[in-house]
Amino acid sequence: MAIINSYPNDKDIQDKDAWIGTDSYNRQTRQYTAEAVSNYLNTQGKISITGQISYQFVTTPNLKIGTMALPNGGGDGTLFSNITDFTMSASDLSGQSVVSYVDYLVGEEIMIKDQAAVSDFGHFKVLSYVQDPSNTDFYNLEVSYVGGNGGVYRDHYYDIVNFTFLTEADKTFVWPQDTAVTVWTIPHNLGKFPSATMALSTGQVGYGDIKYIDNNNLTITFAGDESGKAYLN
Repeated sequence: MAIINSYPNDKDIQDKDAWIGTDSYNRQTRQYTAEAVSNYLNTQGKISITGQISYQFVTTPNLKIGTMALPNGGGDGTLFSNITDFTMSASDLSGQSVVSYVDYLVGEEIMIKDQAAVSDFGHFKVLSYVQDPSNTDFYNLEVSYVGGNGGVYRDHYYDIVNFTFLTEADKTFVWPQDTAVTVWTIPHNLGKFPSATMALSTGQVGYGDIKYIDNNNLTITFAGDESGKAYLN
């Protein structure tokens, strides 16, 4: 058999390229492909990427370390848009406790992505993270759906990371109320619940009762008919 350094170096590694190793259980010689090693490192959480934790989705809650499930079980193929909470192991696939890290993410946004399908992802805001009273090795993660595509599938592996889109400068809106009325109805379309400052046509600051219809519409009710402008930000 030729010595190792007599073989040419292969710098173009392919999935089916293989090398020889030893099985840890029976000490027999085995062949390992680059694809198999890559899958092992991903699904077992052996690659350290700051802010990333990895889980396997299962249909039985509180199954084992490194798993997450829907609270009532089942759910194979459930769309991300229909998910409001998970029950998940206090440790990820690597066996490390994630409690302090996930607790820190409450109020923040996360991305849950299928390792095998880049187009299957869910973008959520973390609402709460509390210990499961029936099994202290598991926690309940309450989330609010922001956006995404696809869903969760039985035995698939998912990476979870802190994720927030960078946004432009905060949007503002000016509403001119030329006709004096008691209720100003304002369709601002800012996609949020803005603060409002009213400048009356008399030159005075206006004081009215602000009611948010939704995150794109609001009303301002005055004691009597008023005209002027509303500045929303």
